[in-house]
Amino acid sequence: MKLYTRKGDKGKTSLIGGRVDKDHLRVEAYGTLDEVNSLVGQAMTLLEEEKFQDIYSELQKIQHELFDCGGDLAIVNQKLPYKVKAEMVTFLEQRIDEYIKEAPPLEKFILPGGSKAAAAIHVARTVTRRAERCIVSLSKAEPINEIVLQYVNRLSDYFFAAARVVNARLNVNDIEYERSAIVFRDKGEQ
Repeated sequence: MKLYTRKGDKGKTSLIGGRVDKDHLRVEAYGTLDEVNSLVGQAMTLLEEEKFQDIYSELQKIQHELFDCGGDLAIVNQKLPYKVKAEMVTFLEQRIDEYIKEAPPLEKFILPGGSKAAAAIHVARTVTRRAERCIVSLSKAEPINEIVLQYVNRLSDYFFAAARVVNARLNVNDIEYERSAIVFRDKGEQ
């Protein structure tokens, strides 16, 4: 198998159902998800197996789902079944809810960081936010699987919650942004 095809040398690439310029919104969107996927893989190498088997397994699952998201975004001019489903979003929401319970209460904005693994997950979170912006731009121009947008939105929240749990399990405090007002309140206090 050859890794090069010689078909992209003039700035074009193939999608499912057509060819586009390599700077097309679709390519930018799924390319940014590919960046996220690489960052997730890097973060996984920093997780201690005993303490983080749950998060490690979830991140591996997310890597497969990111490929599904990219595949759905690469579909143009064809009626193919999408791979990204609402159940994938629901799973992320369930994990976020569990991690919020496990991490210490949060009142103020925090700085990305703490442990090396949490910092790596925060990097994945911020690139996920960029991917979300790319997908929003694409959705304004062309039809997409709307569930991909929901999934990517929840994914950045998942990364935030997971990074906080990683720090908590390692007994590393999140660093509060020193000029932050109290922005998160317990729902019972509002």
